[in-house]
Amino acid sequence: MDSIDFRSDTVTWPTAEMREAMATAQVGDDVYGEDPTVNALEQLAAAKLGKAAGLFVSSGTQGNLIAALTHTNRGDEIIMGQDAHTFCWEAGGAAVLGGITPLPLPTDAMGRMDLAQIEASIRGDNPHWPRSRLIVTENSAGGNHGAAIPVDYFAAIRQLSDRHQLRVHLDGARLFNATTALAIDPQAIAQQVDSVSICLSKGLCAPAGSVLVGDRDFIHQARRYRKLLGGGMRQAGILAAAGLIALETMSQRLATDHHHAQQLAQGLANIPGVVIDPHRVQTNMVFFTLDDTVPFTAQTLADKVWQTAEIKLGTYGDRKLRAVTHYWIQPAHVEALITAIQSILKAAI
Repeated sequence: MDSIDFRSDTVTWPTAEMREAMATAQVGDDVYGEDPTVNALEQLAAAKLGKAAGLFVSSGTQGNLIAALTHTNRGDEIIMGQDAHTFCWEAGGAAVLGGITPLPLPTDAMGRMDLAQIEASIRGDNPHWPRSRLIVTENSAGGNHGAAIPVDYFAAIRQLSDRHQLRVHLDGARLFNATTALAIDPQAIAQQVDSVSICLSKGLCAPAGSVLVGDRDFIHQARRYRKLLGGGMRQAGILAAAGLIALETMSQRLATDHHHAQQLAQGLANIPGVVIDPHRVQTNMVFFTLDDTVPFTAQTLADKVWQTAEIKLGTYGDRKLRAVTHYWIQPAHVEALITAIQSILKAAI
């Protein structure tokens, strides 16, 4: 990459291996089902998550929206966390395009909804109410320090949903980060839900795309919604070739990113003016806050870091920042960021 960029793992460039695979990929017309590389990617994603079929989509947002449209009908209701990506960062697509009502519930520090509150929120068959049809979960929980939520939570959601005949979708954009941190097979969590959307273009380094997986009937209907949303791609094997490497190779190295995140968290914890709990850093996300002794905002710090060290940082509100590690972040980059922040804050307070 041409800069040190901690803003997100979405900034990752494809690797040299990916570029070579893209240049030589076998392709066909995927709308006709004739792109062999797309077909291979869909089959691999389904197999890795223990599902029957997969669908290559343009983005995680599109995958989550297709899942919502497939699992529900107009006038139905989706239960989700109030800080879930699907609720906060996907432009209200299910409501705007699907006529589906979101019911956001509070979450704990790891991004988990309270099971009793979920059950109490499920609506019966009353003409005054939207019908509860789907529970949306997330792992890792990006809005909660990238927390890796253990499998027992999803098993309990499964039992609850079965009692009430609801479906469960997992926004698994960074599922492989979560399962790496938990040291479990991704299937352990995927088997507790009806559908999963996994992102290829974050920590897995592909240039674009996600894969939605589920049973064959679900994916058959999901393919129709992909078409409706304008998501049918033609010679998409050029992108899918990078996705195959993302799943086969890049998903196996995420522990390195987690180690770098912990390196950063430990370094920041020693800087006066920075508030951080390194124990909350489980995956590749490091959130930290400026305390009251710092006489400027998070954005000002981010600007100063760029001006002095040419390192990019993300900001969240007035005092909060986020740094995300990924394939293109090395230990020297982490140390450079720690040094820059330490120098800036030492001069300010």
